[in-house]
Amino acid sequence: MTKPLLLLFLLFLPVIAGAQSTDQVLQEVEDDMTVGSDIFSDFNEDLESAQVLEDERFYRYGRFFSVNLGGGFTTFTGNRGKAYEDNNPTFHLSVNYFLDFQKAISLGVEYSKHTMVIDNPVILTRDIGNLGAVNIDMTRVFVGYKYYIDTTDLGTAITYSNPHFIGRLEYWYQRSKFIDRADVIDDQRGGGLGSGIGVGLEFPIELKAAYVSVEGLYHVVNFKDKYTQDFRQDPTNPASTFGYEDLTGNVITLIVTYNFTW
Repeated sequence: MTKPLLLLFLLFLPVIAGAQSTDQVLQEVEDDMTVGSDIFSDFNEDLESAQVLEDERFYRYGRFFSVNLGGGFTTFTGNRGKAYEDNNPTFHLSVNYFLDFQKAISLGVEYSKHTMVIDNPVILTRDIGNLGAVNIDMTRVFVGYKYYIDTTDLGTAITYSNPHFIGRLEYWYQRSKFIDRADVIDDQRGGGLGSGIGVGLEFPIELKAAYVSVEGLYHVVNFKDKYTQDFRQDPTNPASTFGYEDLTGNVITLIVTYNFTW
């Protein structure tokens, strides 16, 4: 009888050892799940502490508002670019509100003047002769978003240039004055929605007080006269030697501003 009991003991020995190991694992898991060692709580506390430190750093070293005054140039592509002569400068005024070190919201207005000259009859003037000169005023208001690149690990020159990306939603108001035909053609007015994307740099003159900014943007605008045929060559008039099929085209701007910051 001794041998059968010995065999039974040897057979159940691994099971007994496994049960002991399982009890140890369960005890360790239970220890890990206690309040003092909750990995999720520890993680949340670390995030909150880091956010508090970042907020304190921003309040101490960051910028909160800026007023930007400056100018530059505005030019067009496509048929509109062929038709218009740019009467620079473009004037710029905007206000920025900084959300943190990397993000800012901007509100602003820009104004530019342009001239179109067509010294022969076109569709618009087929019965009255040459069109002559047209003065175009372009005023746009915009809301924008700026994202400043994190330059912590980059060189000093790049860090101090504050490179950033720009996105805008815009409304363009256009007024065309037919100065050579003002007696027979009324001014044309119209507006169009647009958007702009671009890049910029900000160079500090005095930290947290004054900066010089350079920003270049490419704009897509749905002008009211985008597909106008008023300025097409008149095929019924031999004196009409040239014109423009339409005024399609996008916009390019380059603006330099002095930023008053606090």
